[in-house]
Amino acid sequence: MARRARQDATKDRPTRVLLVRHGQTNTTGTVLPGRAPGLHLSDTGRAQAQQAAELIADGTTVDAVYTSSLERARQTAAPIAAATGHKAKVDRGLIECDFGEWTGEALAALMKKPEWATVQRTPSSFRFPGGESFVEMQSRIVSAIERLRTAHPGGTIVCVSHADPIKAAIAHAVGTHLDLFQRIVISPASISVLAYQAGSPIVLSVNSTGRSLRELVPS
Repeated sequence: MARRARQDATKDRPTRVLLVRHGQTNTTGTVLPGRAPGLHLSDTGRAQAQQAAELIADGTTVDAVYTSSLERARQTAAPIAAATGHKAKVDRGLIECDFGEWTGEALAALMKKPEWATVQRTPSSFRFPGGESFVEMQSRIVSAIERLRTAHPGGTIVCVSHADPIKAAIAHAVGTHLDLFQRIVISPASISVLAYQAGSPIVLSVNSTGRSLRELVPS
């Protein structure tokens, strides 16, 4: 009976998903790195990842840590996993958007392309040349979160991913059309929190960094 009562109590609790963007790299804000391998956290990024780990471990019981397969995400997940007593598990659904032919291009150059206006204003209609569409990216990240959170009913999990997938997941959670998702800012190593109860998502926090309000500016 006691075991059954504990199971019922867990079932009644919301499942929390902590979405963490990877920390800063040497190209953050200047290059569209996409899925290109070999990009690691900068010294600042490693410090940001450690700070995120401390924030998450402070009073939070975490059931599992999942991460994108890219190096910058796995390096961000490592201190979080260590601080919460877990081993980070790679999940393909959390990977960055496939930017195709735009991968590795300088943002300053991409902003001059006529397609850039579509990326910003009607992203739901855009597919990166040789890559993924924003609609496919959103479907992928939402499906991954759904799969992972249902594996931990009533618990808390950490998912380390990338800015655009996290923005798309938050837009979906609040019922905002994908064409408006560019209005959401997700800073390096920020933590956004979703809660699921009876299958419906609730957004508890977006882009939390534990930093001064003076640093909350568009990026």
